Amino acid sequence: MVTLTFAPVFHANPRRSEFEHKGSVFVSRRKPKKKNQAVVPVARLFGPAIFEASKLKVLFLGVDEKKHPGKLPRAYTLTHSDITSKLTLAISQTINNSQLQGWANKIYRDEVVAEWKKVKGKMSLHVHCHISGGHFLLDLCARLRYFIFCKELPVVLKAFVYGDGNLLKNYPELQESLVWVYFHSNVPEFNRVECWGPLVEAAAPCSGGGGDGDDGRDRSQEMQKHMFGSNWERPQPCQDNCNCCFPPMSLIPWSPKHSHGNEGHGTQAAPDLNTIE
Repeated sequence: MVTLTFAPVFHANPRRSEFEHKGSVFVSRRKPKKKNQAVVPVARLFGPAIFEASKLKVLFLGVDEKKHPGKLPRAYTLTHSDITSKLTLAISQTINNSQLQGWANKIYRDEVVAEWKKVKGKMSLHVHCHISGGHFLLDLCARLRYFIFCKELPVVLKAFVYGDGNLLKNYPELQESLVWVYFHSNVPEFNRVECWGPLVEAAAPCSGGGGDGDDGRDRSQEMQKHMFGSNWERPQPCQDNCNCCFPPMSLIPWSPKHSHGNEGHGTQAAPDLNTIE
């Protein structure tokens, strides 16, 4: 999620030669001294703050853009390359596990996976982010990782909208589907579920301007302000076999056990997510 890059820093006003200082017409033949350079680590957060279509690679794996996700399973797997700064989005009927292999992904865990679900006839997009758990490095920076995911989620959602643009053109009503974000963490403070509102709003740039000084939780807090006065309730599938819920089982492996302390509106405790292998 956070990488360190190294950039040379030059002095803004290098010392001039004696000839230059006195305005002489003679040119010094002495080789100039090497400019002092200092290597300074620069922290770069996960990806750019704005969506760049040129950096997105989209893979369609066994899906049909003419099929409504309420009839054919549809999942998104988004990964980020720290080397190329590019995003890879796989659109398939299940999570693209081959995209999640490799040592870098197991260390950084900066993938985002999502699935479309129809619950009691209403479509919604369920997005999952891994905050901490798995190894101690993630646990040490759980707060920072939550901040980064909140800051970058509009970019992630915009990548979903752009990459799956033909589906949304065929079914524009999906833009009004609610987005439910599951933050998975072994730290109770960050193990939560948040409703980010309709997809068309959640994928839009933050009204705060999106500057580097903005808290990554601004968008989350912005959505929560409108939540308590709305009818946004976490969708609960029918217990028995029915035709109003699809798919019958989640495409993302996670335990259905969770706290009911805030069941209804706003932030809720998230279910435990099994590690995706």
